[in-house]
Amino acid sequence: MCVFYRVSITGIRCSLHSSCKTSGSKRQIEDKIFRQKTPTVKEYAEKWLYMQSAHVRYTTMLDYTSKVKNYIIQPLGDMYLADVTQDAIKMALVPVSKKSESVYHSVVMLLKCIFYSAEDNYLIRESPTKRIPSRGGIPEKEKPPLTDEQVEMLLDAIKGLPPYVFVMLGLYAGLRREEILGLKWDCVFLDEEVPYLSVKRAWHTEHNRSVISDQLKTKASRRDILFLIRESDV
Repeated sequence: MCVFYRVSITGIRCSLHSSCKTSGSKRQIEDKIFRQKTPTVKEYAEKWLYMQSAHVRYTTMLDYTSKVKNYIIQPLGDMYLADVTQDAIKMALVPVSKKSESVYHSVVMLLKCIFYSAEDNYLIRESPTKRIPSRGGIPEKEKPPLTDEQVEMLLDAIKGLPPYVFVMLGLYAGLRREEILGLKWDCVFLDEEVPYLSVKRAWHTEHNRSVISDQLKTKASRRDILFLIRESDV
C-alpha cells in the first residue's frame, strides 16, 4: 500500500492512502477480464446471434432472435455460462414443452449451438446440453390433404382466374407458396426429354418489402421436379 502525506494549515501531516482509488480501478479491470473470460448467457447468446447474421438469411435471424430472447435469455440470461447446469437447462425448457413440437426442437437446437460454441471457444469445459433430448413439445395435429372431390371443386371454382396456375403448381408439383412466388423462366425446362421445374429461389419479406432470394430454407429445398405426363393426357 502506498502512503502519501499532505500538510494541513495547522502544520500537521495527514496520511492519504492511494489504495482507495487504485482498488476501484483494479476491481473494474478484473471485472472486465472476468466478463471476457466468463460472459453471462445473455452476453454470449447475443454475440452468437450476431455471428450467425453473417450467413443466415434475414427471416431466419428474426426467428432465431425471438426464440433466443424469449426462451433462453429470459430464464438463463443473468447466469454465467460456467454456472449453467443440465438441471438449469431442463428447468428453462419446461415452459417450452407447452409449445409446439417444432418450437421445442428449435429452442433445443439453439441452446446446443450456443453452448457448443462456448465449449469450442474454451469458455466452458463441457456443454450442459449434451444429454438434453431434442424431442418434446406438443405434437402438431396432422392436416388431412384435400380429397379428389375437393381438388376438383377448387379447380372448377378458380378456372380462368389468375390464381389457377398458382394452385395447380401447389397441388401437382408440391411447391410451397414461397417457392411458387420465386419461380422465373430460367427455372422452367419444357424442351427437355422429361420437362421439369427447378426450385432455386424463394420469396419472403424484409421490412415489409418483397424479396426473391436464392437462399432456400434447407439444402433439400433446392430440387428439380419432373413433369410426368400420363398417356391419357397425350
